[in-house]
Amino acid sequence: MKKSSIAFWTTTILGPASFVIGGVLELQRGPEVVATLNHLGYPVYFAAPGLRRVKEWAYAGFVFDLTAAAVSRAAVGDGAADIIAPLVFLALVLASWALRPASRRLAGAAAADRASVSSVEGAFVPVPVEG
Repeated sequence: MKKSSIAFWTTTILGPASFVIGGVLELQRGPEVVATLNHLGYPVYFAAPGLRRVKEWAYAGFVFDLTAAAVSRAAVGDGAADIIAPLVFLALVLASWALRPASRRLAGAAAADRASVSSVEGAFVPVPVEG
């Protein structure tokens, strides 16, 4: 096997494997993950947002993706229809986000988070709340 082929397969296997391993560690919210997040100034839920925040992150992901799609289309000189199409879907996503019922809004979850704490191997780490 050629060196370039070995290098390709090694990086192809190890690259995604590192994301899987990192994802598992973040879901477990081990002490190393919590310490790193605290050091960087990020809230603990960045490691695994929990069900109350998953929908907010999904909306954010759609906004990033559809905005990038429109910008990418414009950057390569595509026509107006190709640029506008992702923006139409973006408008639908934003409308869905704005029109969601109060029971599905993050603000309702924030009150519950104020009283909650996250425990990591016996140490209590307060869960930061925006506000």
